[in-house]
Amino acid sequence: MPRISRLKLTPIDPGPETIGQRMARIRKERGFTQKEVADRIGLIPALVSDYEKDKLRLNSDMILRFAQVLEVTTDELLQPASNSKSGKRPGPKPSRKVLRRLEQIESLPRRKQDALLTTIDAFLSSTAS
Repeated sequence: MPRISRLKLTPIDPGPETIGQRMARIRKERGFTQKEVADRIGLIPALVSDYEKDKLRLNSDMILRFAQVLEVTTDELLQPASNSKSGKRPGPKPSRKVLRRLEQIESLPRRKQDALLTTIDAFLSSTAS
């Protein structure tokens, strides 16, 4: 006859966002599309969407794959920000789109880099007001 466990489990508060919402937020912060994540993991984009909408539950293998592609730890992927050790969520990493453009800018001749940075500075100062 099976034994009845007397262990009382307290429910875990998922926080303000679900795991799927957290995955979507992190993916967007990193500048990835669902298709890019799907390609890197070996899925179809519809499955990435289903994971992000919490229609599918992550198994341990998928948790590891998503964490690796999104460049976060499994803890960061699974734990609500309020449950992290420091209580603070680390700042977002730069967007992939921005990083790609920075690499392109760095490959330009110095004069063109300076001209482009002057334009960017002017744009940023006009939007800061």
